[in-house]
Amino acid sequence: MAKQLFLGDEAIAQAALDAGLSGVYAYPGTPSTEITEYIQKSKQAAAGNVHREWATNEKTAMEAAIGMSYAGKRAMVCMKHVGLNVAADPFMNVAITGANGGLVIVVADDPSMHSSQDEQDSRYFGKFAFIPIFEPSNQQEAYDMTYEAFDYSEKYMIPVMIRITTRLAHSRSGVETQTVKPQKEIKLHANKKQFILLPALARKYYNELLAKQAPMEADSENSKYNKIIEGKDKSLGIIASGIGYNYLMENFVGTDCPYPVLKINQYPLPVKMITRLVDECDAVLVLEEGYPLIEEQLRGLLNRGGNIKGRLDGTINRVGELGPNMVGAALGMEQVEGSPIPEIVAPRPPALCVACPHIDSYLALNEAMAEHGEGKVFADIGCYTLGALPPYNAIYSTVDMGASITMAKGASDAGLRPTVAVIGDSTFTHSGITSLLDCIWEKTPVTVMILDNSTTGMTGGQDSHALGKIESICLGLGVEKEHFHIIKPLKNKHEENVEIIKKELAYEGVSVIVPTRECIQTLNRRMRSKTKK
Repeated sequence: MAKQLFLGDEAIAQAALDAGLSGVYAYPGTPSTEITEYIQKSKQAAAGNVHREWATNEKTAMEAAIGMSYAGKRAMVCMKHVGLNVAADPFMNVAITGANGGLVIVVADDPSMHSSQDEQDSRYFGKFAFIPIFEPSNQQEAYDMTYEAFDYSEKYMIPVMIRITTRLAHSRSGVETQTVKPQKEIKLHANKKQFILLPALARKYYNELLAKQAPMEADSENSKYNKIIEGKDKSLGIIASGIGYNYLMENFVGTDCPYPVLKINQYPLPVKMITRLVDECDAVLVLEEGYPLIEEQLRGLLNRGGNIKGRLDGTINRVGELGPNMVGAALGMEQVEGSPIPEIVAPRPPALCVACPHIDSYLALNEAMAEHGEGKVFADIGCYTLGALPPYNAIYSTVDMGASITMAKGASDAGLRPTVAVIGDSTFTHSGITSLLDCIWEKTPVTVMILDNSTTGMTGGQDSHALGKIESICLGLGVEKEHFHIIKPLKNKHEENVEIIKKELAYEGVSVIVPTRECIQTLNRRMRSKTKK
């Protein structure tokens, strides 16, 4: 067993390869991106011809992974928490069809919203779907759980969720790897109708899913990842899940925790172990990263679950990351913090890069919109979202992937004129195409600006599926050729670009303007690469 220094994301990626992975499917999203990137760069993956291309969005990624599992091979699909919203339809249904080849779904949550528009806990999705969840507390467990999850998936013929959070995904630790397994051969399910969810069949498969719950609960009771660590002081018992256990132990470096601790890293919840801890202790503190999923189940609907402390009673902050300091404060331990940040240090909010093409796009749009007033430009998820901040103050919405076009459509339907949607080239292929099709079908008066920087900029410069195809996509959907424009967002083209935007704002129909210039970051990397050669 070799030991290597891995990010949590990298540990998951290597474990999947070692477990005999045949394909990874994903759309880039922080903090999950590095899982797929690691596999894309892996010589082991290349030698095994492991599928490792980016998908158009999380839904297509999930469905392709299900297809590989259908064929009997091991597949992994990776996404951040909001990506699971996009993939929810196939995610919920594959719990009913079950898996054939091992199917592992890795979801990276982002507490404190470091790079996300909301703070949600994917364990609720796993519980909702009745599938098992593994939640590692460190990088070694991230590796081990992923390695074993494929076997577990095939044992119950069910998808398995690996749930991690930002700090685990993006911190490093030494990891011991295991024996590399060969990839599975193609082998179809014995029941040729297993993946047909006609109501008569789906009812049967749903009953089968429910029947799997009891043995999976028994597995949780006997899992090496769930254990009670004895403590002498029974005035308090602690339930710590996932990285919450790591944070707890950071408060007791060099000494033993005096309280009994139930470490939970595998779900469904081990009810007998929880019962024992609650019965033995005067009060129970629940440490979990994200929502109070365990705490809510302990309290019950009528809140008669005993002296339970955690996020719901204010012992732990209701929002944001957990962290060792917050855990220590909940235990009544004195916290040592660094000096406050001096006033001379000014905050530095994120900003568009110097020479970013979006700057010239926003300057032209702002001038064209000046006579129409504020509040009429809808935007999307990407680095161009920074157009909401000074000095541009150009956009007025950012809700979810693809929402810019359909929100602009709804506002136009309401009578707001003119309405503009700003969307990136990668986001357009992710979720914007169907929105544009709605506008074309109804001939909605809306101007769509597809900011084409030829990459998925915010997540590291992955290739956009729209590369070189935006014009053919838009015209193929039905955008009128005379109302489709490719412009160059450059200062010497400013006046010309303003006039084109103004002209299309006046058009009572669908128009598409595509400011096209390569992302300055990918351009710099490309030029440096050429220089080295």
